[in-house]
Amino acid sequence: MADCPRRIFAEPLPTVAAPRVRRTRRLAEAQRAIALSAGGNPGARLSTRLAMPVSGDTLLRLIRAVPVVPAPPPQIVGIDDWAWRRGKRYGTIIVDLERNRPIDLLPDRQADTVAAWLKAHPGVEIVARDRAGAYADGVRQGAPSATQVADRWHLLHNVTDTLREVLTGHHRDLRAAAKLAVAPLGKTEQDPHLLLSDEVSSPPTRREQRSAALHAARHARHDEVVALKTRGWSQTRIAETLHLDRKTVRVWLRSGQPPAWRQPAKGSRLDPFLDHLQQRWDDGCHNAAQLCREIKSLGFTGQRTLVRDWARPLRQAVGSAASMALASWPAPSRRRAAWLVIADEHEVDPTEQAFVSALIARSPELARTITVARAFRAMVRGQRAGELDNWLLTADGTPLAGFANGLKSDLAAVRAALSLPWSTGPVEGQISRLKTIKRMMNGRGGFDLLRHRVLEAA
Repeated sequence: MADCPRRIFAEPLPTVAAPRVRRTRRLAEAQRAIALSAGGNPGARLSTRLAMPVSGDTLLRLIRAVPVVPAPPPQIVGIDDWAWRRGKRYGTIIVDLERNRPIDLLPDRQADTVAAWLKAHPGVEIVARDRAGAYADGVRQGAPSATQVADRWHLLHNVTDTLREVLTGHHRDLRAAAKLAVAPLGKTEQDPHLLLSDEVSSPPTRREQRSAALHAARHARHDEVVALKTRGWSQTRIAETLHLDRKTVRVWLRSGQPPAWRQPAKGSRLDPFLDHLQQRWDDGCHNAAQLCREIKSLGFTGQRTLVRDWARPLRQAVGSAASMALASWPAPSRRRAAWLVIADEHEVDPTEQAFVSALIARSPELARTITVARAFRAMVRGQRAGELDNWLLTADGTPLAGFANGLKSDLAAVRAALSLPWSTGPVEGQISRLKTIKRMMNGRGGFDLLRHRVLEAA
């Protein structure tokens, strides 16, 4: 208009750059994508390296400037909580199980908040959740016609927790079963003479190594003599060729093997001091140098290697005895034992299998409880909903009766878990991703910023 005081010298290009903005839309979109992926300060460092310098605060403003695009109306969702601050403050994540992507974050885990969200999304037909009462109430209030599905992993976790409490009164049985689990390993008596037998192989000394090398060379020369004789050579020619005495060749060929050349046993310089050494060893002195100094004061004139060679098999026997004494399997914790008794055979090692067998054999009452718990695990993993009613009747007369009553209070959701394929497994994966993003923010971002990054970068 002619009366407008504002004058411009360039034609505005709204598709390229917004009014009064010093960056193009294309640059803003690129920087916002970096911010959604990396965050504020890390995104600023990355943008600078990419020749798009910008501050971290500006990147966060770019994230908040654009509202979150609503997800398509979901029909099957999974709900679970996540810790903003463990034990203090929790939020709720809602995941579209058909598309496997988060569709919203809620600031708390109250039933009213969940109910309000479900009322705003009336198309939800199936809700997979854990066994928390708040979520069950929220779904009943917000989507009374929706089918609730209890998570199967939480069902198995709950029965394991119940077994852990049952095992609280069986500490003695747990310890006894742990000892019986390694009983086959301790059948050998810890006898010093047995430990000094051939079962405890000691490394050869240098003297024994030299003797073995000489015997090997002598046997190799003997094989050469036999080979040449087989080719028709005379004993004289063999002796001249191999630089041996002719009588030696004749003796070897007659006997069929070289002589052992074993010298008659000679007394050792240690012999007069063996009683003293054995007494000191029994007293607990296992230091060869100390023992050598003691017998030198008594007149010993040999080298310390003689004492060391004498002490070697005894020291190995002591080590073997200690190893056998320590060859025990520590009793597992109640949580670990609760998992072992219902685990499949291929999931545990032979010692753990022996422990479970011994535990069942010691306590008939505990054996019945374990049998019922195993039947529940097989029913859940096989999703055999038709067996649920019979299992509840069977569990009534066992220590699992309290757990069974809890299932009855949420029976429809439990039955759906055994007949439908949905679970909160994908939700747990999205929670892990949420935790990673939250840690990258170093606790400085608010709920709105976290919601943008989790939902838009999915």
